[in-house]
Amino acid sequence: MLDKVPILRVIKESQKQVEDTVVTEFHLTIVLNNRELVTLLCSPAKLDFLTIGFLYSEGLINSKDIIKDIVLDPERGIINVTTKEPIKSPEDILSRRIIASSGGKGSSSLSAVHPRSRIDSQIHISPPEVLNLIQEFVHHSELFAATGGVHSAALCDTKAILVFSEDIGRHNAIDKIFGECIVKDIPTHNRLLITSGRVSSEILLKVAKRNIPILISKSAPTNLGVKLANDSGITLIGFVREKRMNVYTHTWRLVSHGK
Repeated sequence: MLDKVPILRVIKESQKQVEDTVVTEFHLTIVLNNRELVTLLCSPAKLDFLTIGFLYSEGLINSKDIIKDIVLDPERGIINVTTKEPIKSPEDILSRRIIASSGGKGSSSLSAVHPRSRIDSQIHISPPEVLNLIQEFVHHSELFAATGGVHSAALCDTKAILVFSEDIGRHNAIDKIFGECIVKDIPTHNRLLITSGRVSSEILLKVAKRNIPILISKSAPTNLGVKLANDSGITLIGFVREKRMNVYTHTWRLVSHGK
């Protein structure tokens, strides 16, 4: 996950040759039923969870039960996935992906503009609970503290972090969370998701597919992210920093402490 590189560090008028810590970038090629599907640029950890989360986000699988075998070749950067039943036209599904706001092809399809159903959850959270979760979230991110080069994601209840992942891609960090939840049968209903990154439409779609009612970010949403959160029944909270936060949609889930 980490590498050392020589750099010239410049501070005001002084210069110094030192070693700096940078995050590792890994190329993972997913081969689905002996057909090369996609290559993801990612961090080299939890690659099986990333693969399963990605396939779920793309609509290629709907549970872990369809997977017959999954084999990682870390030297070649290839993960082979075999399913019990044929997958219908995976190339057609991926060819319709939109260009993500990060600049590459994002892991969401054109269906991002049409949420499948509204999330019905009566879960509530208080502002102090949001701030406590964000504080715990920041302390979890040792890789970011060392490099400043990764995004983080976490599945939580209202009191604590349950699953945590980091990756150079904000989409990947979330897919790793969902892949782990699928493999370990960790429920996501009535849970919260925290992300360090911007909440755009493709991120919101991933969260909606897992029936998560509250999405919290340290960063900002886009206008389409806000619209989709409203349409999907998701409480979207952004810019959570120090003692501040913006609640964009379904504000009724944010309640005073103790209520």
